[in-house]
Amino acid sequence: MPDRGGFMQNRLLWLIAGTTLARLCFAASTGLGVDESYMVAAGRVLSLGYFDHPPASWWLSWGAAHLFGTEAPIAVRLPFILLFALTTWLMARLGAEVADERSGFWAAVLLNLSPVFGVTGGTWVLPDGPLLCALTGAALCLVKATTTPTRGTGWWVLTGLCAGLALSAKYSAVLTIAGAFLFLACDRRWLRRPEPYLAALVALLSFSPVIVWNATHHWASFAFQGQRATGFHFRPLAPFIVLLGESLFVLPWIWAPMLAVAFRPRPRERLLVWLAAPPIVAFALIAAWSSQRILFHWAAPGYLMLFPLLGRAVAERLHVPAVRRAIGATAALIVGAAALIGLQTSTDFAGSLTASMRKDPTIEGIDWTSVRSDLTARGLLPPGTIVGVPNWRDGGKIAYALGPDATVVCLNADSRQFGVATEAHAGDDMLLIGLAPVTGPFERIEPLAATSVRHRGRVLQAVSVSLGRHLIAWPPPK
Repeated sequence: MPDRGGFMQNRLLWLIAGTTLARLCFAASTGLGVDESYMVAAGRVLSLGYFDHPPASWWLSWGAAHLFGTEAPIAVRLPFILLFALTTWLMARLGAEVADERSGFWAAVLLNLSPVFGVTGGTWVLPDGPLLCALTGAALCLVKATTTPTRGTGWWVLTGLCAGLALSAKYSAVLTIAGAFLFLACDRRWLRRPEPYLAALVALLSFSPVIVWNATHHWASFAFQGQRATGFHFRPLAPFIVLLGESLFVLPWIWAPMLAVAFRPRPRERLLVWLAAPPIVAFALIAAWSSQRILFHWAAPGYLMLFPLLGRAVAERLHVPAVRRAIGATAALIVGAAALIGLQTSTDFAGSLTASMRKDPTIEGIDWTSVRSDLTARGLLPPGTIVGVPNWRDGGKIAYALGPDATVVCLNADSRQFGVATEAHAGDDMLLIGLAPVTGPFERIEPLAATSVRHRGRVLQAVSVSLGRHLIAWPPPK
């Protein structure tokens, strides 16, 4: 009789190979999204920290671009795709640690079938990729540390290292770390031992470059993220809307049973429930009073910790035909949707349909290289040109399309990382580009013929072009 563990490991390797290949095809067939373009373009200047997020994702895209000598989507996305392959393996090991090999394998399968994890977190240039990998590693090491009371110091050190890396990817990792602290506090014997404090010290040292950067930049990044919890506009229904949105991102038929098993954890699974609860609960509660919009993927680290529980439940119910059909249908849905998106961005086969929409979604999934080609042909992009953009969203797409030789300045008080990476000086002339006419503190602005974002010969969006003569002041007034 074949070794069951070896059989599941082979299936896991095939899963990782197949899903990685699918992500590579998806990454090659689609352009960078708005947030991705912004991160790649605004992150061209290497730094210990960045305005929006800690540096992990910025470093990955910067390193890939310099390693391969190109900012092509597949190049800058490759580190994130490889990281998710590692996340898949770590999830399988985590599931095996709290249950068994079969549970770990199905936890890894379900992780890849959930869009917020398998598509966005597993492919795109976003902080979520390194965050999910580091948190899964931290959870696995913490499980090992708390179940290996003797000679477990190494697992505690690795727990702290992974926790520090998670914080260096996204600040919301602190919520998962808070869950770990609450779990340890419930059993006071852990707080009497030195290992948890050693792990905390390692995490702090790993995170220290971000602290240094913030200390030398007026704590800008901490303040920016912290304001998301402010506002005090009481909205009692907002938490339910957030939970509903999260269910759509995870997929409702994965989300609902995931929460159901979380209310009945087995002893070895209780740690994962403690890790899961703070992100899920905190963002739902913050939505009740914050004036800021709570994005549904922010709570993803909480649901990440529940996949081993759901994997165990699925492994125990594989004999039920409805369970097998649901898994197969979900896989077909995700692969089909990704294939349609890739086909549309590559061939524009549904152009007549998307053109009839209020806003053609194709423009989000292609690179605006037609703008660069047109402006270059018109002689408007000579060396040394300074380009002014109206906001960081347009700025990301435009700056990425123009390439690393262009100096892009965001003429907006909310300039994000553009305000840190680039600056302008009084008296500068700028080529002003935006989806709407760009205004700014110039002595005069001279309109030029517009250009456009085009895809397969079809105009998706007109783009305003003008010349700003003699910048009066910088930074722009709020």
